[in-house]
Amino acid sequence: MRRRKVTYPPPKTATKGPPPVLGADPRNPAGRTVSINLAAAAGRASIRLGDKVRILSGLYSGEVAVVESVAGGVISSAMVRTDAGRTRRARTIDLEPIRPGSAAPAGTEEPSLEA
Repeated sequence: MRRRKVTYPPPKTATKGPPPVLGADPRNPAGRTVSINLAAAAGRASIRLGDKVRILSGLYSGEVAVVESVAGGVISSAMVRTDAGRTRRARTIDLEPIRPGSAAPAGTEEPSLEA
């Protein structure tokens, strides 16, 4: 009498293969496009300690802040403190210097001391 071939179930750690590609589905990470700003490596040399800047992108975009420290490196960054007292580190390419005497947008004027 011949013995039957023994079959074993697949191991529980076996991979089931890649997930199906769903095209333009925003939940599919394979369908997302990433862009890299190559100018970020150059940074902005005009950003200095104590400068007033406007944050252009990220968590506090549009807010006015003061530069507390500047860190060099591959992508230069600066630690900024917003007028609301919150801090964050931002790339210098994402900061726009605010020069004294320049026109400030509505709602960001500093109160005058004249009484």
